[in-house]
Amino acid sequence: MKRFVNYTNFSGFGGCNYAFLAKESAFNFSRQSVVNLKNVTELPMVADWAIGNMTCEEAGKNSSDYACKSSNSKCYEPNNGSGYRCSCLEGYQGNPYLVQGCQDIDECELGKCPHDCRNTNGNYTCLCPKGYRGDGENCSPGESLILKLVAGISMAIIILLLVAFLLYWEHKRRSFNKMKQKFFLKNGGTLLQEKLHARGRSPESVKIFTSFELRKATNDFNNSMIVGQGGFGTVYKGLLPDNSIVAIKKSKNVDPNQVEQFINEVIVLSQVNHRNVVRLLGCCLETEVPLLVYEFISNGTLSSHIHNQARARFLSWDIRLKIAAEAAGVLSYLHSAAATPIIHRDVKSDNILLDHSFTAKVSDFGASRLVPLDHTQLSTVVQGTLGYLDPEYMQTNQLTEKSDVYSFGVVLLELLTGRRAIIFDKPEDEKNLAYFFFLEQIIEVARLAQGCLNVKGEERPSMKEVAMELEGLRHGGKHSWAQTDQCKAEEMESLLGVDGGYNGISIDGYGDSTSVGFDSLRSHVDLPMSGGR
Repeated sequence: MKRFVNYTNFSGFGGCNYAFLAKESAFNFSRQSVVNLKNVTELPMVADWAIGNMTCEEAGKNSSDYACKSSNSKCYEPNNGSGYRCSCLEGYQGNPYLVQGCQDIDECELGKCPHDCRNTNGNYTCLCPKGYRGDGENCSPGESLILKLVAGISMAIIILLLVAFLLYWEHKRRSFNKMKQKFFLKNGGTLLQEKLHARGRSPESVKIFTSFELRKATNDFNNSMIVGQGGFGTVYKGLLPDNSIVAIKKSKNVDPNQVEQFINEVIVLSQVNHRNVVRLLGCCLETEVPLLVYEFISNGTLSSHIHNQARARFLSWDIRLKIAAEAAGVLSYLHSAAATPIIHRDVKSDNILLDHSFTAKVSDFGASRLVPLDHTQLSTVVQGTLGYLDPEYMQTNQLTEKSDVYSFGVVLLELLTGRRAIIFDKPEDEKNLAYFFFLEQIIEVARLAQGCLNVKGEERPSMKEVAMELEGLRHGGKHSWAQTDQCKAEEMESLLGVDGGYNGISIDGYGDSTSVGFDSLRSHVDLPMSGGR
């Protein structure tokens, strides 16, 4: 026992002494200890002990006397003496000196594993969640989980983008459908349905093409597909899915008056069935400007042949007569044989197309009018092409079938002479073919040619006589027949109320023409066709 107070230096001191057993590191002596120890009843003490004086190996040989009774215990030898002691194995707790004294510790209940804990005898297993890796207590995402996360996020983004695209597409589709409906109304779709209904015909009797079909047929209206172009618009060559070649007429712009003409042409052509009329296959009303789809006529217009020297040489007299007869037959059919009589109102060489065998096909019925059976004439706004217009129609506004007859007469003159209906850069007395055509001169030249071709030489004129006759015809104004033609011109001027030269009208010389309405003259450019309508 250690003495904390040395009494050798005190004399005559009779105080009390304290004695106790305690762990040295658990008690620190101070002046207050004397006072405080009065109230202390317990102090920590370490007692080092052991069982017997044998080692663990020696004790284990005698199982009956061996103190470590629990199967989950172990023997160990103290460091400071002989003998042995017992303790529970790691993972067990309790009294190792009893048979069932050491019981398993449930580490999972102690919260040692924050994830997947599985208790075992004397131990436990700690696992990371699926997709993670580590010792169970410290887990981090595994590569497969990262890949799954990336894949999941990517899929979510793709789904969001897909949903956004579908919503955008649906919005565009609805907007496009609204736009098509707007164009359908603007381009006279309702008017077409009303007129078809008024005539007792189903709307399905006129084929309605979609804009997609016609864009595909013309390679999105590519310039390489253009076969004709003019002031009113453009004609494209197109290829339909059934490999049939068509001509698609696309206007540049359409005002309300032109919409009515467009619908009128659809109505007229949809009820005309004649081999010499350009067949209307259908129309498209869902584009910004309406489109007409015709059969494709490959050889261009009559005008492009008559007024082109290289092409005119292929128009023999027989072919010219054939073209004239076929065109006349169409007009006769329209006037007399159609279910409802039709006045074309714009007969001209530009509106007569030719196929590869020079078969005539009358086209462009935009200005045409249906004539009720109980009417012989109609009061209309004057419309047509300058040079072909009936002067009586221009004066009275009364449209009759004879107005087509006059226009066809001008076409016949073009076939005979090769001259245009109007040429503005000619002298005043040569501008209008219809006014200054000297029929008598042509007859006289034909008679002179017949005389030259007499079989008997003595019946033929001499070249002096031939020369004198032709020279006289050249100065036709001095002959009586010339005066007759001048009177005819004056009569026309009186009907028209304008001079025969049409001064003040400006037209470029590209095979174009001028339309007339009431008292005013409106210039426009017609389409010089090299293909079809």
